[in-house]
Amino acid sequence: MLKNCGRVEYAFKAISGSGHTAVAVRGKDTAVCITQKKVPDKLIDAKTVTHMFGLTPSIGCVMTGLMADAKAQVVRTQSEAAEFRYKYGYEITPDALARRMADINQVYTQRAAMRPLGIAMLLIGHDSVLGPQVFKLDPAGYYVGFHATAAGQKQQEAMNYLEKKWKRLEGANGGEDAAAAGRGLGRDKVIEIAIETLSTVHSTDYKPGEVEISIVSSSEDEPEETRGRWRVFDDAEVERHLLAYGEKD
Repeated sequence: MLKNCGRVEYAFKAISGSGHTAVAVRGKDTAVCITQKKVPDKLIDAKTVTHMFGLTPSIGCVMTGLMADAKAQVVRTQSEAAEFRYKYGYEITPDALARRMADINQVYTQRAAMRPLGIAMLLIGHDSVLGPQVFKLDPAGYYVGFHATAAGQKQQEAMNYLEKKWKRLEGANGGEDAAAAGRGLGRDKVIEIAIETLSTVHSTDYKPGEVEISIVSSSEDEPEETRGRWRVFDDAEVERHLLAYGEKD
């Protein structure tokens, strides 16, 4: 068991040493993920490099850490979601999927023949009853829902910034009632906070090809054909929101 505790520590170090930071934020009707996009070689096709993965039509995630582990986890998560759909006849909810994958992660910490995966998953989705959802899963099998969270290299800095940002919401009362403050955030404001957090902790003004943004939104501002569905922004949409944030500054 002690040996596996060491493995869990190594898994957490793989996340913080990944060189990437991911941020997830949810509001009244929207949940958003943002992360850096780094293409290690000029000859690599940038369209094939991603940390964003769809799990069901209304649930997706951003993975931070070892990408080989991440892709194995994504395939397992997609399989669990598909099995639930086949068995019960409707799509799995974000909290049920997060719980199931956290349980699987926890089993990896118990067996000598298994290695905890060196990844953190920020899962966003739309629940028909609860609205937008954000969950964070770690290699130890712990999962919890968030109004806003971060993972990766600058996790602590991003979390500190988000906490300060939340306290200034709802007439500077966001620290008292985080849920009420979140319910006051519309689609564009949620996207803005995600971009602002990543830009601030890295002290960088990002260009469209340098970040990835995914969204699930039931807002009227979301195109009708993608309302309530998880999707990744194309470069034009990323650029539009980056410019809107830059002009606000």
